[in-house]
Amino acid sequence: MNRFASPQTLATLPVRPSVDDLYSRVLEAIFEQRIHSASRFTEESLAQMFGARRSDMREVLRRLSHQHIILLRANHRPRVTEPDAEQTRQTLHARRLAEITLLRLAAQRACAQDLKRLRTLVENERQCAERGRAIRLSGEFHLQLAQMAGNAPLAHFLESLVPLTSLAIAKFALQQKDYCAGKVHLEILDALERGDAATAQVALNRHLDYLEDLLLSPASALGQNCAAG
Repeated sequence: MNRFASPQTLATLPVRPSVDDLYSRVLEAIFEQRIHSASRFTEESLAQMFGARRSDMREVLRRLSHQHIILLRANHRPRVTEPDAEQTRQTLHARRLAEITLLRLAAQRACAQDLKRLRTLVENERQCAERGRAIRLSGEFHLQLAQMAGNAPLAHFLESLVPLTSLAIAKFALQQKDYCAGKVHLEILDALERGDAATAQVALNRHLDYLEDLLLSPASALGQNCAAG
């Protein structure tokens, strides 16, 4: 008997998503609240849900755990974390300190290829109609900007902050129809293309001010209490 699959059989086999693609899809599901803090799931059930290998899902969960999106504990199911107001406040404060420095460094090193990638990302974000993907792309803009700075430890630090901010946006600002980070991202990008670091920094500070008002207002706190109760 021929132990090898025929080309026709191979063509019908399902294509497993890569770990990076799987990470994006799980993150978008969390941002869309299809997977949330009250969801009961396991590594195996998520792998089945997304048509992935269990080992790949384990790697995704480990990555999300490092970003404080998923809580992993021995002998417990994984679960989506619930950032409270104080954690969100501290995250935004740390993010501002790190990201302003990264933006200044990125402005000094920006090249045409980097700016072109950012332009493509902003356009994809503008055209995106799916909230979970839009939130992920919004965070990806800031992470790509950080990579342009040429300071790996500081960029890695920001990678632990941006997803947590995105989780807070997804959870507490679900009804904020006017939330549109794409406009400020375009303003930052336009300034960088002109070599105007000062204007880019003003736009970033204004963006972070808006996030603080949005996520730390009494209305957000009320939404948090409702979600927890």
